[in-house]
Amino acid sequence: MTAPFYFLLLTLLGFGLVYVFVKSPPAQIARLMRIGLPIGLIVVGGLLTLIGRGGIGIPLAGIGLAWFQRVRSAGMLSGSGGKRASTVRSAAFEMQLDHDTGEMDGRVLTGAAEGRILSELSQSELISIYADIRSDEESVALLEAYLDRRFPDWREDTQANAGTGEGGSATSGPMTKEEAYQVLGLEPGASPEEIRLAWRNLMKVLHPDSGGSAFLAAKINAAKDILLN
Repeated sequence: MTAPFYFLLLTLLGFGLVYVFVKSPPAQIARLMRIGLPIGLIVVGGLLTLIGRGGIGIPLAGIGLAWFQRVRSAGMLSGSGGKRASTVRSAAFEMQLDHDTGEMDGRVLTGAAEGRILSELSQSELISIYADIRSDEESVALLEAYLDRRFPDWREDTQANAGTGEGGSATSGPMTKEEAYQVLGLEPGASPEEIRLAWRNLMKVLHPDSGGSAFLAAKINAAKDILLN
């Protein structure tokens, strides 16, 4: 195969990429960039090597391969085993929700335990935080959801279970679009199909009928409504 053939192939590839970028929503473009750029370097490097420009092609292919492996190890390839997570915040916590398992973990944002990771705290430490935030209904509901998953019998083991339950109303004001994307684990500009898919996946593991949290289910429903309406 001659050099003009490879030039034509690269040109067609370029036009194809432009078409995909024009027709895709921003969230899909971001994923394509993460995956497509390293693959593009590998392809260009391989083509340059085939036409006798190995001095340039081999290093380019090597850079592309290393980049691709880094993206894959970071779990950013959809369908490659990478996990998608949502973020739910309150005044006292920043909580991460795993879409596949419904497992939760988070970081304390206020008080004596500020900066600590919830999974590193004992049940007694968490109950102490619970008592300190009783006036914050949203944070109480979020911590209750975490405790219910990690320590199913915590309510029976402590007297700190009076007051607001999981269905407590939020105190941080209306949810913004940015927060809604984070709750569903999506990037800004996600398509309606992506929004509905993320909502369905989260509800499967976090709906109260499946042993989840009424508070988190309400958050997920609110995020979907905000983004679709």
